[in-house]
Amino acid sequence: MMMDTVEIKAFVPAKDFELSKRFYQDLGFTLASSSHGVAYLHAGDCSFLLQDFYDETLADNFMMHLLVKDVDAWWHHVSSSDLAARYGVRAAPPQDRPWAIRDFTIHDPSGVLWRIGQNIGKTRANHGE
Repeated sequence: MMMDTVEIKAFVPAKDFELSKRFYQDLGFTLASSSHGVAYLHAGDCSFLLQDFYDETLADNFMMHLLVKDVDAWWHHVSSSDLAARYGVRAAPPQDRPWAIRDFTIHDPSGVLWRIGQNIGKTRANHGE
């Protein structure tokens, strides 16, 4: 029996669909398509579906994790473009985590929390506490 997989995508909620599409493009994603209340966004081989649907409890408890090769380059883009202030969202700079990831957090305009990070060695992570 073949149980190969191809892809998995999350449906990310959006309170203001057009605003969220702009936010994600400014964050670094490419808008590949948008129709019938669903937008397909990707950065390299990583993708998700933004949906024109909002439930406050869902959005406030929704979290995405994006693993990247250079988290500091992503953070530089976020901070130099003043993304948090432009969209009125919260962002916190990268930190080395005890679970061997260096990441930063950013909330989208709907309240969805993103953790954008890269793998680091366990020794480095233990010193970053």
